Amino acid sequence: MSWLSNIPPGIKNIFKREDDGSDKLWTKCPNCGEMIFQRDLDASHQVCTSCSYHLPIEAAERFALVFDNGAFEDITVPDPVQDPLKFKDEKRYTDRLKENRRKTGQQDALRVAAGKIDGAEAVVAVQNFKFMGGSMGMALGEAMVRAAEEAVRRQTPLIVFAASGGARMQEGILSLMQMPRTTIAVEMVKEAGLPYIVVLTHPTTGGVTASFAMLGDVHLAEPGALIGFAGPRVIEQTIREKLPEGFQRAEFLEEKGMVDLVVHRSEMKSVLSKLMRTLVNNPKRAATPKPAPIAEIPRSEPAAPIHLDKAAE
Repeated sequence: MSWLSNIPPGIKNIFKREDDGSDKLWTKCPNCGEMIFQRDLDASHQVCTSCSYHLPIEAAERFALVFDNGAFEDITVPDPVQDPLKFKDEKRYTDRLKENRRKTGQQDALRVAAGKIDGAEAVVAVQNFKFMGGSMGMALGEAMVRAAEEAVRRQTPLIVFAASGGARMQEGILSLMQMPRTTIAVEMVKEAGLPYIVVLTHPTTGGVTASFAMLGDVHLAEPGALIGFAGPRVIEQTIREKLPEGFQRAEFLEEKGMVDLVVHRSEMKSVLSKLMRTLVNNPKRAATPKPAPIAEIPRSEPAAPIHLDKAAE
């Protein structure tokens, strides 16, 4: 222990930095390096006032930005078994979950809500990259299935704001199983003749891109968002070639046809509203017969803890 921290009680530690809130007054833009007054950043919905870089936003702020008057109804999501593999690296998985729940105020990486967008009902699911990189585990799979079921029950479009680094390594194969589960959830919505719209935000990668994030009827993206499966550095090292400028960025993918439209955050609600009304009033969709009640998708079952000594036998 350092002598600077070993100071007897009652004596003021002049070396300890006190939190005066000064670091909350300004935010440095990750793109241009400009220092932005926090009040200005909040007013611009977390978009840099100098270079229009879109900083990540919390799920609650996203809901407030999209839904009419910021009013929405939280949809309760089933809780899966936690830490089924008893995983531990530098920390126990349960400790990481507690830490991220305290930091974000969310139970897991995906939050689901229902509300109105310009008067039209919608179910919206938002991934929070600040919760373990928006990683996809059993809880996210449950939330996505619940969002789809709720959209079908309410007969409303389902809108997903994707932001993820991929599958959650602490849940192993159980995390990868969420790829087909979320794909089936999307099919539930489509079979009901309801629109499924995906908004790709920075970054959207890994198993999320390989499943529900690329199955939308329409794919929107925020400016500058990194979208792909493997990151550009990994691809460059694998193929040993220099990648094109802006590779895997939203604008590049729009040019190649992988993204339908790049939309500024301030215009997102208006664009979503127009899309919803167009897709809901589509004659082909209106002619789609309503499916019979959909059987509930089997919930994730916890795997028995694996004992390496027995497995070796």
